[in-house]
Amino acid sequence: MPVPTYDQFIEPILRYLALHPQGSTAPAAHEAAAKQLGLTDEEKALILPSGVQRVYKNRAGWAHDRLKRAGLSSSPKHGFWKLTAAGIEFAKSNPAPLSDVAVQKLASEYLGVTLKPSGASGLPPAKPALVAIDHKTPTAATPDDQLDWAMAALRQSASDDLLERLASVSPSFFENLVLDVLHRMGYGASRDDLVQTGGPGDGGVDGVINLDRLGLEKVYVQAKRWQQSIGRPDIQAFYGALAGQKAKKGIFITTSTFTPQACEFAKSVEGIVLIDGARLTNLMIEYEVGISSRTIRIPKVDSDYFDEDAT
Repeated sequence: MPVPTYDQFIEPILRYLALHPQGSTAPAAHEAAAKQLGLTDEEKALILPSGVQRVYKNRAGWAHDRLKRAGLSSSPKHGFWKLTAAGIEFAKSNPAPLSDVAVQKLASEYLGVTLKPSGASGLPPAKPALVAIDHKTPTAATPDDQLDWAMAALRQSASDDLLERLASVSPSFFENLVLDVLHRMGYGASRDDLVQTGGPGDGGVDGVINLDRLGLEKVYVQAKRWQQSIGRPDIQAFYGALAGQKAKKGIFITTSTFTPQACEFAKSVEGIVLIDGARLTNLMIEYEVGISSRTIRIPKVDSDYFDEDAT
């Protein structure tokens, strides 16, 4: 028997977490779901074609991703799953077994919900959205459309995972990561041209990029691993820090978002670029910072080869 599809893992994961309201490690949830679904040792041993993960663990992970997007579960820290208050109530009010309609709704109707990291910063976890997004699954789509859909889903999942991990790293690690991203983007002739300066007495500047070997032109960087939105006063303070350094260019990067007022102020002055969490993770994916990727060979017939008239 093949390993069940990821949607079939949704209810076992939901029920297991409901029995553990204080949360559970992901591996424990994987095993509980596999046991509930009656997987054999041979089925549990199956590996994805990429060779990077067991099939059942991958599908359990995607099932939990759907529960998170529906606002029913969360990842307070990496590798740890816990139902939200809405998830606990949902499990109570929807006794087993869930209908096929309910399972498919969880599997497909919340795919457009962007997750926010719950944090290790002392702030309360961000509340996931509970609004269903119209995102049709590609069951009737062409294989090319299905591939595009799958790539978009994988990219979004990687972006959400990056935000979760960024929420738990130290401020120093985050500052260094930001400089790694900027260097991959082409800033600085070498990585040594990007210097981390954050810490006590940093004057509101966490990094400096020397755009030329003599250091005549610099870009100053502020990196904030926050959850609350960055407001206008924070950007004004950064602008003041730039003035104190007699600098003309600055980049403010955060794991969260910027308020409209902060964005308006940045537009009203010259030389400041704002990068929020969503854009940061997209840049990390594009420039492969903290990201690994694999190449997929897609066969397509070479029609020119079979064109006898051209020979």
